[in-house]
Amino acid sequence: MVPSRKKKFWSKLFIRCVKWWIGRNFKEVNVQPFEPRSGHSILLLTNHFSWWDGFIANRTAVYDLKKQFYIMMQQDQFDQHRYFRYIGAYSIQKGSRAILDSLSYSAGILNDPDNLIVIFPQGELYSNHETHIRVETGVYKLMRQIKGPCQVVYHCTLIDYFESLKPRAYVHLFDLGVAGELSFEQLKENINNAHQQALKNQINMEH
Repeated sequence: MVPSRKKKFWSKLFIRCVKWWIGRNFKEVNVQPFEPRSGHSILLLTNHFSWWDGFIANRTAVYDLKKQFYIMMQQDQFDQHRYFRYIGAYSIQKGSRAILDSLSYSAGILNDPDNLIVIFPQGELYSNHETHIRVETGVYKLMRQIKGPCQVVYHCTLIDYFESLKPRAYVHLFDLGVAGELSFEQLKENINNAHQQALKNQINMEH
């Protein structure tokens, strides 16, 4: 497990680059209205279908949710992009005892209400047309270790083109509950109910 070495300067510079880069490649990023709980950190559970997911979540975290951005990355992906540790990334090694260190480290970050961690609960890439969100048990193990108030939020990005040559990213946000008050079964049910609602809402998106 390699911890983050988040630096304010690099984080501010990086999010500006992310905003510019997304603007160059997307027609728009449309984040649906959402009011986070006051005084809570945020565990942002994000559907995972592309390279862009972490960058879009970073944009949402900073500009819409007004939180300090952190992201858990698989060790092999982290090793390819170790410079991400300076903007909030840290590693997790699945199938090793070091995973316990990563979960404990994550809980420590989320004990601060100013912070937000992005996690991909599916654990790997799936199609953007996936109708069921698989949640790995590690997410719930992390939730049980968080001591401070932490809101669990589902961050669902769905893509449409409509009349444009560039894609439009629509970000649907849902309050799944508070970390210490959810069972694993409730978490899985809530995230899949939210995902189904996002798919329904997407049909009526303005463009």
